[in-house]
Amino acid sequence: MENRQYGRSGLRLSALSLGAMTMGESNGFMKGVVSDDAESRRVLDAALDAGIHTVDTANVYSEGRSEELLGRWMQGKREKVTLLTKCRFPTVGVTGKMRANEVGASRASIIWNCEQSLKRLGTDFIDLYQIHMQEGAVPVEETLRALDDLQRAGKIRYAGCSNYTGYRLTESLWAADKRNLSRYEGIQLQWSLVCRDAEREMIPAARTFGLGTLVWSPLGRGFLSGKYEKGAPPPAGSRLEAWKDSFAAVATEQNWKTLEAVRAVAKRHETTPSAVSLAWLLGKSEVSSIIVGARSLAQLQENLRALEVKLTDEDRKELESVSKPAWGYPYEFIGGREPW
Repeated sequence: MENRQYGRSGLRLSALSLGAMTMGESNGFMKGVVSDDAESRRVLDAALDAGIHTVDTANVYSEGRSEELLGRWMQGKREKVTLLTKCRFPTVGVTGKMRANEVGASRASIIWNCEQSLKRLGTDFIDLYQIHMQEGAVPVEETLRALDDLQRAGKIRYAGCSNYTGYRLTESLWAADKRNLSRYEGIQLQWSLVCRDAEREMIPAARTFGLGTLVWSPLGRGFLSGKYEKGAPPPAGSRLEAWKDSFAAVATEQNWKTLEAVRAVAKRHETTPSAVSLAWLLGKSEVSSIIVGARSLAQLQENLRALEVKLTDEDRKELESVSKPAWGYPYEFIGGREPW
């Protein structure tokens, strides 16, 4: 397993990370699409044995039970794990209410949630603590100061963000530099052959400012796994079978053509559509780590096959041509004259 540098920081992440969103019994938005505790532990053990030492979770996943499960699993092996978690959304998800100052990107929320995550995770520190989504009502300086204080206190090693716009990310980097605060060392974002929107602003920003990039939903919520067929309902028990709105959004004509191309490339390489889709991302120099979700050992083994795939320039050209989105203005205007 290759280890990659997280932006310009000294933090190293495994090229594939294990996402813990589907771990821990959930009564919220993940209800019905999670693995039980025993299977989750088997997947975690197998991932660590395969060299995947980076694990990503969040306070909101399974209403905090994902962090609790990880805390129990890490007993006796904390030093082997690079631990990532996030705050911003209510831990109780849609199952209850939290006090106003226990959610969001405010100082009160960040410090309180960090303490709660540390308790659930059974650890003294978090390797990478991320703001799960920007909050326009809170000044970026307030968010950064709270993260800077947590870092100085030794409770977090590095800070990052997720689901930020380009302007908010740039504003945050500028504020950190101006105020001499710890900056975001990277961003976690959605990126796949069926969702390339991050290439407009976030990927160029990461390249320009030396940021790490953590990729979530690299298979388009499973669409690129190849188990979905045009004109047929999603397989029973699949995530997109449970999330019908998400399936309707991803099952576009262009995405079906993209999946067809992925299958063709997979056939040439004698591998799976999942492996090809992940290999495409692994070949991107901006990618620090790809977060793969695995509800079973079989899914984990399928994802690991991506490490064996070496795409050719022709493969990449074919995949990127069919999946190219309408970039819009000013990207297409600039792109006709020089790279943006």
